[in-house]
Amino acid sequence: MQAEQLKELVVHALEDVKAQDLSVIDVRDRTSVTDYMVLASGTSNRHVRSLADSVVADARGNGVRVANIEGANASDWILVDLGDIVVHVMMPATREFYDLERLWRDAPAVGAAGSE
Repeated sequence: MQAEQLKELVVHALEDVKAQDLSVIDVRDRTSVTDYMVLASGTSNRHVRSLADSVVADARGNGVRVANIEGANASDWILVDLGDIVVHVMMPATREFYDLERLWRDAPAVGAAGSE
């Protein structure tokens, strides 16, 4: 699956489970690690876990290999590494504290639904 298609799959998986403050950042010209970072917030630890589970289930259901999942035990920040896409699902306080959008502020933001 191409990065653009995978990005759309991830965004839809998060929207289906009512992710909040969904943000897609294009980092293709800034790092060789991944093409896009997708950030989303959940309303509770359970919601954060459900959001990450939705991404993993949809990715696997479409034949995408999930490279790694980090933070699933704590559930205030879960990272799902899909290779071309790295998904960060966080509680709002955790997201505010780490402020990943600020770290990647020079990267172009892509609309939440993937429109550029």
